[in-house]
Amino acid sequence: MAEEGASGAVHLICLDASSGVPLFCRSSRGGAPSRQQLPFSVIGSLNGVHMFGQNLDVTLRSARTEDTAVVWKIFHDSVTLIVLSSEPGCSELRLERLLELVFGAMVLLVGLEELTRIRNVERLKKELRATYGLIDSLLGDAELAGDLTQCVDCIAPGDGPLLQVPHRLLTLMLLPGLELCVLCGPQPPLSQLEPQVLERWWQPVLEPLRACLALASRAIPAGFSLHPDILGLLLLHLEQKRAFFTVDLGGEEGPSPRTRRRLLRSFYALVTATHFPPEAVSSEEKAEEQGCPTGVPRACYVVSGAAAKGPEGREDPGAGLRLVAIQAGPRRLLLLVSPQSPTHALRGLATRTLHALTPFL
Repeated sequence: MAEEGASGAVHLICLDASSGVPLFCRSSRGGAPSRQQLPFSVIGSLNGVHMFGQNLDVTLRSARTEDTAVVWKIFHDSVTLIVLSSEPGCSELRLERLLELVFGAMVLLVGLEELTRIRNVERLKKELRATYGLIDSLLGDAELAGDLTQCVDCIAPGDGPLLQVPHRLLTLMLLPGLELCVLCGPQPPLSQLEPQVLERWWQPVLEPLRACLALASRAIPAGFSLHPDILGLLLLHLEQKRAFFTVDLGGEEGPSPRTRRRLLRSFYALVTATHFPPEAVSSEEKAEEQGCPTGVPRACYVVSGAAAKGPEGREDPGAGLRLVAIQAGPRRLLLLVSPQSPTHALRGLATRTLHALTPFL
């Protein structure tokens, strides 16, 4: 788990899978776009070792050195994407999903046919420039977890049922910072839309919407009580593909919000890859249907290190942090807990918290 202040670089390489010709390279450092580029010899070596494996019927998916993780992925036998990351705690799962998002961004802005039937490499290079802004945003630090979990990040307002809506895609501003996107048919005309939609349907719920804006970073109602040792949480409903992710739970002690987000995201990647893979959840459900016991894990925890003193003799707030995960049916809860919480109480704390949050998700 990375300490606050630690940063690394991410390099993304896109190549024509058949010829190995680079289509573009993008980089970021410390979550911000960077002009640093990999030498062509390094790009050639990374592509060459992957192609060498293919010639031997071996698929090279990932590799790791002392400080860098590398992931390769070919899309539609046409485009090869390679990502290298020296960010602390970066996992192969996160990099694989990053490559899927990058290819999705390319399809969105260029089109699948252009990427799967490459006729003119130089023309494709020019067209791909339109994707740079979106791809750079994917390489940066994420404030939520939807890119990693592939679930929609949600909030739980008290007046949620009042806010459930859909027909032509129109955007109307409800409040500063909050816009309404409407899918509608050919009627009503635009001149009538504002009085019919805004005044009739949305005016009565403007106050609940203001409360939703205040919930944007916290996700759960402000009056909802959580144990004071909980510094952040990630709750997923795996069937509904929805999630709550927040590190804004009050209190200034402990690591910064950025560190909390990074720790929870790294922990999610760890438990998803090792303890709670999708096939394990399926086998658990099958065993329960047959009335058989199952060896699928239901909980796990990690302690980030023993409490340590900083240079001025003060206790390091990032040391000794607890991370606990618990699985119950379709719900999975991950908690970031302060060092003062005893490890023997983590499972009970996670179980009670999951039970309390269940009505929201």
